[in-house]
Amino acid sequence: MKKIVFLHGFFASGQCIPAMALREAFMGKAEVLTPDLPMLPHKALELIRELCDQEHPDLLVGNSCGAFYAQMVAPVAGIPALLGNPHFQMTEFLKSRIGEHQYKSPRKDGNQTFFIDEALIEEFAEVEAIQFNSCTPSFSNHVWGLFGEHDTLAHFEPLFLKHYTHSFHFPGNHTPTAEEVKKWYVPLAEKMLDDQMIT
Repeated sequence: MKKIVFLHGFFASGQCIPAMALREAFMGKAEVLTPDLPMLPHKALELIRELCDQEHPDLLVGNSCGAFYAQMVAPVAGIPALLGNPHFQMTEFLKSRIGEHQYKSPRKDGNQTFFIDEALIEEFAEVEAIQFNSCTPSFSNHVWGLFGEHDTLAHFEPLFLKHYTHSFHFPGNHTPTAEEVKKWYVPLAEKMLDDQMIT
């Protein structure tokens, strides 16, 4: 059975609606792993790389900040990636949100509170500066982007298209509903699993 790793957005967890919808849609066809990502980007990337080394997934699917991570790991690990509404400038997103926040879906460790501070923003800035370093023309066909036409948070399709070639739209917002995941994300993921295997 093929294996997919779903990487959630910054305020979410592996139990968020898009993760659960993807898992449900692929039940019996592919195993969908939905880890809780650490808040710190270096730790999040380390966890994703370790997971890829251990599980050898056939596809990465990310949303928002998770898509930001997916496109960095994909070419290094040689794994195709589907990026849903990728947020390539997390520093700008975080600067106006300094302070305490609650995760929007349950985390396995039970911790639902986190804090955005200058140190976190600085760490994201470090990662942003090198986020496209591993992108190569030979891999550009293996990273696809899916962009919500009513997304009010991330507007990075032009930047995406500077590095990658396959861009798609869906009539949704930044965070897809379960129905949108099944209607728009799943068919693209299935096509990538069938056609875009890295050899």
